[in-house]
Amino acid sequence: MPQHPRFRGEDFVWYEERCTGCASCAKFCPLGIIRIVTRPSGVMTKEGEKNALEVFDIDLARCMFCGLCVEACPYDALHMGSGFERARYTRKDLVINIDELRRAPKRPSTWFRPQLEAKGYNPHTDRPLEWHEVGRHEAPDLEAMQARWVEVR
Repeated sequence: MPQHPRFRGEDFVWYEERCTGCASCAKFCPLGIIRIVTRPSGVMTKEGEKNALEVFDIDLARCMFCGLCVEACPYDALHMGSGFERARYTRKDLVINIDELRRAPKRPSTWFRPQLEAKGYNPHTDRPLEWHEVGRHEAPDLEAMQARWVEVR
C-alpha cells in the first residue's frame, strides 16, 4: 500500500555530520527513550563545541513516534524515518544504536520538514539525501505573508 511522504516510520534518520551531541532530542523525549553519552571533542563550531558521541541509542520498544525529539533538534540532525516494518523477537533488538544509525539509509520523512516537502521529496521513491540537503527551511517572508493576509480579508 502506498505511504504518504509524511509517514513517520519505525526508524530514524540521523545525520552525524549535523549532530553536535547537545542532547536536546533526549531532553525533550517524554518517555526518555534516547540515551546519549558524549565526551569533549575539541572541535569548535560557530554555535559552540561539538561533542564526540560515544553512545546514541533509541529504544523503539517504548517510542510512541510523537516526533518531539525531531522538533527539538536545533541542527536538523534527527529526522523521522520512512521505514515500515521493524518487528523483532526480543525487546533488546528494538534498540537502535549509534552504529545502526550511521549505516541506516538516509530517507527522511517529510513530516515536520517543510524544506523537504517544498522540494517535492518522496522518501519512498527518491534517492537517499546527504546531510547538506536536509537543512533548515528559509525564514518566512513576513511582508509577503501580511500582503496575502490583507488580500484574503
